[in-house]
Amino acid sequence: MARVTDAQVRKLWAEMSKSGEVGVAAVRAGMSRNTATKYLRGNELPSQLRQPRTWRTRKDRFEEVWPEVAARLEVEPELQAKTLLEDLMGRHPGRYEAGQLRTLQRRVRGWLAEHGPEKELFLPQEHRPGEAMQTDFTAMASLGITIAGTPYAHLLCHAALPYSDWSWAVPCRSESMAALRAGVQAALLRLGHVPEWHQTDNSTAATHRLDTGKREFNKEYLELMDHFGLKPRTIRVGHKEQNGDIESLNGSLKRHVDQQLMLRGSRDFESQEGYVAWLHGILEGRNRTRGARLEQELAAMRPLTTDPLPEYTEVTAPVHSGGTIRVAKATYSVPSRLRGEVVRVRVYDDRLEVFYAGRLQLTVERLHGKKRHHINYRHVVGPLLRKPGAFRRYRYREDLLPTETFRLAFEALDAALPQREADIEYLRILELAARTMECDVEDALRRLLGSGVLPSADSVRKAVEPAAAEVPILAAQVIDLSSYDALLEEPLEVPA
Repeated sequence: MARVTDAQVRKLWAEMSKSGEVGVAAVRAGMSRNTATKYLRGNELPSQLRQPRTWRTRKDRFEEVWPEVAARLEVEPELQAKTLLEDLMGRHPGRYEAGQLRTLQRRVRGWLAEHGPEKELFLPQEHRPGEAMQTDFTAMASLGITIAGTPYAHLLCHAALPYSDWSWAVPCRSESMAALRAGVQAALLRLGHVPEWHQTDNSTAATHRLDTGKREFNKEYLELMDHFGLKPRTIRVGHKEQNGDIESLNGSLKRHVDQQLMLRGSRDFESQEGYVAWLHGILEGRNRTRGARLEQELAAMRPLTTDPLPEYTEVTAPVHSGGTIRVAKATYSVPSRLRGEVVRVRVYDDRLEVFYAGRLQLTVERLHGKKRHHINYRHVVGPLLRKPGAFRRYRYREDLLPTETFRLAFEALDAALPQREADIEYLRILELAARTMECDVEDALRRLLGSGVLPSADSVRKAVEPAAAEVPILAAQVIDLSSYDALLEEPLEVPA
């Protein structure tokens, strides 16, 4: 029989007040007359009449060993129920089994709630206007944003004032010091004011000393704080809740951006600049709603008077014998003519700019992470053609296969020709791509492979390079200069 609910009894009381008939009220409330009479005599709902169950419906399998388990928990309250059960199974074979884990977990949790040590509490704090700016990185890949159809994997360096919830953000590629500098600086310039403190979590950008390996503020971060007159502070290691305000605002911002993308009707942008402009428009709209609390923040902060810092750090790097430089634990190729020289490198969050003698030599996308490399085949194909024997075991050979079509072409040559001849043919194709257009060479390789023709360098060249234009032979014309003498002999007419 189904239990009578509180809603049914309320319905019963209401119907009884209307009709005054127990039978009618009982039918309309969906219960028997006897049950209706029971609830009409009293003044309590079913939930108020039920008494909590104080007896067990099943035998407690751990009753005999529980004093022993409790004694262990008193000494080591961090012991997990799984560990305790494994110990019991080992000491009492056949008596306990893995399926009893949930039961033991409930008993351990109940014991800890009554007899365990005190737990740490997260105590809400009141923020003072203009006291601090919090900064954190948040990943945006889940929103599916694309640039010209290509997935745009990026983070936001998100800075916020926890009192008013004002915030600003700039896209970045990693949690680097360059990204943190750009994010903090952009937020301060937008505000035009400076708070007393800047708070961040224990990210490697701010709190890892590479020289000592300790989690202390690093030199670049302290220089950034000193430049803007900010006091640095961070959260305790392993206590993300101390950065809870910015963490909460991260989620709020991402949800808002996601909603605005839905309204926009597309997640694709023509360029990165277009996406940044759109994002900043979204942020401006949000910040306009902060109103009076933002005014209180600005009144409590001092005006920003310092000049902005450059968005890059500059380092020097020797060009090694292989035509490469090492920057931030990653390897990059440079033009071979720079071998043995020392170049200056501007390190941005998303790119490197390489200078020699004050002139820009190349710009390359920055790699993040350890032991990564970017070798541009245009920098090394010339030396490799002069030393083709070095190609086969070249440490960065994978970088010399720029697309899957080039890889298939090399594999076809390698299967059909002797090793040295295959290497030379492929290097000649690569040299053609460096000298002309890679996309044209790739199209020619795709057509040749599709038709079953071995893609030799000569066949690719014929498909890519335009035919030599024929210079027409023109007959030289003889000019009769006597006609000019006749012009001089005619009298000059002067208008009246």
